This record gives sequence, C-alpha cells and structure tokens, in this order.
Amino acid sequence: MTIEAIQDEIIDEFAMFDDWMQRYEYMIELGKSLPLIETQYKTDDNIIKGCQSRVWVHAELNNGKLVFTADSDAIITKGIIAILIRAFSNQRPQDIIEADTDFIDEIGLKEHLSPTRANGLVSMVKQLKLYAIAYQTQLN
Repeated sequence: MTIEAIQDEIIDEFAMFDDWMQRYEYMIELGKSLPLIETQYKTDDNIIKGCQSRVWVHAELNNGKLVFTADSDAIITKGIIAILIRAFSNQRPQDIIEADTDFIDEIGLKEHLSPTRANGLVSMVKQLKLYAIAYQTQLN
C-alpha cells in the first residue's frame, strides 16, 4: 500500500468521529497498537528532540523498506507517533522523503494539539524523514 493510500485511510477513519474527544480516544487506541521499540533502542540517541514527552524512534532497513518502531511515555504522543509510523513504516526511503504530510492538517491534528505537542509532531515528522534520508544515502 502506498503512503498516500494509507494517509487517505487515516483521513477516512478520523472523519468517522464527530468530535475531538472521540478522536483523542482513537489516537490512544492507535498508540496501544504501536509496534514497540525494543528496550535496547530506548536510548538518548533515539529520543526525538523537540518533544515535550519522551519519544523514542528506531528505524532499520528491511528488504529496501524502512521499518519503524517507537514508544513514548505519554499516551497522546504515543498515538501521534503511531499514526506517523503507520503512514511511513514499510515504505521505501525515497517514498518517505517525497511524501507530503498534508493528511495531518486534513484530520485537524495540528490545530487540536497544544503548541508544545504540535512542535513535537513537527519534530517527529522531521526525524522520520531524516532516517529516510540517511538510509537512502546508504542505498545510493
């Protein structure tokens, strides 16, 4: 499935909810299904800078595709990274680099987060793209 198709799915899922309390609950549920990072990768090197909460992300290349795992010490933040990983994991690094993140605005996520969480969201996207750039460089 392409990144765009996954993003469209996420947009459709969020559209099913009438209000933001339901969407927050859904994000918490998504966080519970997050592919968890192995303990050995929960290091300072894997912490995303710019997040109010602690968020660890690990990436590895598997058959030419990037696979992300993550964890956070905050339930909403864990839901946010779960959404991003769903969109970008198991994709080619080049596709991640080229992907837009308009779906975040389309589901209204940024506008319903506190300023510090919104900054953290931007930092998460940036970090996932940096991993993609690093792995794409190795592939070239």
